[in-house]
Amino acid sequence: MRSHTFRLKPGQDLFDSIEDYVSQNNIQAGCTLSSVGSLTHATLRLANREYNNEYEGHFEIVSMSGTVSVHGSHLHIAISDGNGVTIGGHLVSGCKIYTTAEIILLELDDVVYKREMYENDSGYEELVVYKQ
Repeated sequence: MRSHTFRLKPGQDLFDSIEDYVSQNNIQAGCTLSSVGSLTHATLRLANREYNNEYEGHFEIVSMSGTVSVHGSHLHIAISDGNGVTIGGHLVSGCKIYTTAEIILLELDDVVYKREMYENDSGYEELVVYKQ
């Protein structure tokens, strides 16, 4: 296993920047260990919805979890506003960093994560784990 720590700066896109980092470092399988920071714009796909919701304001990243891979990532995020009201969902492109985001990923060296469609499954590409 190998850890990766990086910081995102104001205006960067959270999801796209994570995907870029994973691609640049050829991470075949990994997960989020820690993530903190803030956003000025959030784009989330909420549970059981086919569309994305947009949120404007100042938000703290209170949690982010999921799997990452050059073959596709699946991340969920929880954010809270200035009143502590928290919302969470599927992280997609469109979340803009306000002050910073500190991301720690764990790279796994014994597996490869891929995403594949299965007949009679969820309708989404789902995680498939291959031994390395």
